[in-house]
Amino acid sequence: MTAVAVIDAGGANFGSVCYALERLGVQPRIVRDADGLRAATRVILPGVGAAAPAMRLLRERGFADVLPTLAVPLLGICLGMQLLFEASDEGDVNCLGVLPGRVRKLQADAGLRVPHMGWNVLQPLRASPLLEGVGEASVYFVHGYAAPVTDACIASCTHGAAFAAVVQRGKVAGMQFHPERSGVAGARLLSNFLQWSGA
Repeated sequence: MTAVAVIDAGGANFGSVCYALERLGVQPRIVRDADGLRAATRVILPGVGAAAPAMRLLRERGFADVLPTLAVPLLGICLGMQLLFEASDEGDVNCLGVLPGRVRKLQADAGLRVPHMGWNVLQPLRASPLLEGVGEASVYFVHGYAAPVTDACIASCTHGAAFAAVVQRGKVAGMQFHPERSGVAGARLLSNFLQWSGA
């Protein structure tokens, strides 16, 4: 049986992610310290908030040492995805360092609001089981910082400039948007992660 551990790192979207998983027939296990990750076959790191306090909490609860060494698929959502990178301009903080690159503030421009809030279209960059059946779907974003488009980026999005919307490297994946608030496409993305071997 798939044991899905959802990390409670104080993010406001924690409950909605759990409800989305339950709608897919999965009863997630809520984890509040690194010891709770034992026996998990999937780990999800949701997050809404700021990078510096989130990283402080992850360090205090032992997650910062364990997450980079996981041997099972790991999914970061929204801030949780940003924390997978080396560092963030938000609070000038070192993050988990699982993915290379630095998260930067989105730049406002004429007619372009920051934070980026609302629906936007995914642009797949390469094939992945995580994107199976999704294509150029519209998904729901709420963020003021974004990760760069690197070799780990499998789908981008544009808000002024292109940024990483879905990332994958080894058994590590991330979604900058909120799949739990993205309707049918979001449910499919979560379902794909639940079936993903990490290969």
